[in-house]
Amino acid sequence: MAVLYRKFASSDESLLLYAEMDKPAIRTVQRKLKTGDLVRIVPGMVSASAPDQWPALVARERLRVLAALFPKSLFAYRSAFNGGLPENGEIHLTSSYRRDVELPGLKVVLWKGHPPASGDLPMQGREIYFPSLPRTLLENLTVSRGSLPKAVGKAAVEQRLLSICDARGEHALSELREQARALAKQLSLLKEFNTLDELVGSILGTRASQLVTPEGRARTAAVPYDAERVALFEQFATRLRSTPLQQAPAVAVTEQAHIHLAFLESYFSNFIEGTEFDVQEARGFVLQGQPILMRPEDSHDILSVFHQAREKGWANQTLASGEAVLTQLRERHAHQMRERPEVMPGEFKDKANRAGNTEFVSPALVRGTLVQGSLLLPTVPAGMARALLAMFIVTEVHPFTDGNGRLARLVMNAELSLVNACRIIVPTLFREEYLDSLRVLTRDGQADPFMAAMQKIQQWTAAFNYNDLDQVIEQMTVCNAFERSRSQFKLLSPVKPR
Repeated sequence: MAVLYRKFASSDESLLLYAEMDKPAIRTVQRKLKTGDLVRIVPGMVSASAPDQWPALVARERLRVLAALFPKSLFAYRSAFNGGLPENGEIHLTSSYRRDVELPGLKVVLWKGHPPASGDLPMQGREIYFPSLPRTLLENLTVSRGSLPKAVGKAAVEQRLLSICDARGEHALSELREQARALAKQLSLLKEFNTLDELVGSILGTRASQLVTPEGRARTAAVPYDAERVALFEQFATRLRSTPLQQAPAVAVTEQAHIHLAFLESYFSNFIEGTEFDVQEARGFVLQGQPILMRPEDSHDILSVFHQAREKGWANQTLASGEAVLTQLRERHAHQMRERPEVMPGEFKDKANRAGNTEFVSPALVRGTLVQGSLLLPTVPAGMARALLAMFIVTEVHPFTDGNGRLARLVMNAELSLVNACRIIVPTLFREEYLDSLRVLTRDGQADPFMAAMQKIQQWTAAFNYNDLDQVIEQMTVCNAFERSRSQFKLLSPVKPR
């Protein structure tokens, strides 16, 4: 156990966990407990912080705490159904024993049950698991009572099944049922499977309806799309067809330069989405294999984008047109978010998402909108025009729970690589200009600011020599690429040597 967790250990004494320490470190902690320098919160967890800070510490390091105190457990029942988040201050876990544990600000309800099975995935490399979707649904059909029963119940599961069917199609629902069938005997949930089987059959129309929600009763078999979004895509495509665009040729022509550009593309793309690392720290992890001990999830986000920016199978993959786009985007997302089981890698969203005042395409309309939008791709010129349209379609639909912005930029750059054009890096200081131009296109249908912004930043990206990474980082620093405030800094172009 110590070997597994040692990589997550911290010198920060605000929260120390025995499971993350070797024996000498534990002995040091025990001496500090005797002197009063540290205080025991619960067995195996100590802190140098005042007790009034403990609830915030536990909330911030929740996954780390659960993995250390309850190894080999997995999220269960309504906690799994809700994506691993506490509800009314409670988290439900499946363990090898039944117990309630009170932590500061969090009650952990342990249910005795089956250990992790096929499809249950470890979270952030730790010995705590997130259950597969079939397992989650079966468990939540368990009969339970109380003011807040452990299972969400039949109506909530029905709603989730409807969302899955709308987002992923009837075949996905059939596959889910077969996966649940195989699991049910192993987990002793045969009664629950019968209920699930009835619900799926009702949704697919293969048996008399057992649906209880208004949405279920009103459901149609059509695959609809967002007509307003598709009209916006058509308007943008018309503008792209009629407007000649500048297109810088590829500048990373050596393998080394290609690797360096891919790293910087990944670094800045993740920074836009809030994954903030020092560039040298990220470089050490991505290019030199140096672990980022306390942020495994964020570091893998950078690494996965880097792989898709570097590897030819991903880096120059044109976005498909028609039904094939659905499989392609799911495969890309599954690879990109494979270390994040809680965000359903490779599965279309089943809940609405938004950014600010922008509400993206509803889950029920994702598949149809992607198909209709992608049919426009062959109608615009290859290269910059098609890259911008592909990116905008993915951005505007926002088909997944997380990772949409990074995916959209990977799709864009793949279209550029396909015609040997320079990939685009969106530096931190350009973030607001980039997002503002997207908002104008979304809300007002005005494409010119977005097209101008992306041509501008491609030319900026192409102005660097990527053969020497130290040099390009230094140059980008001088150009204010890593700065955040547009009011204080201006994005400069590199000075070309005489």
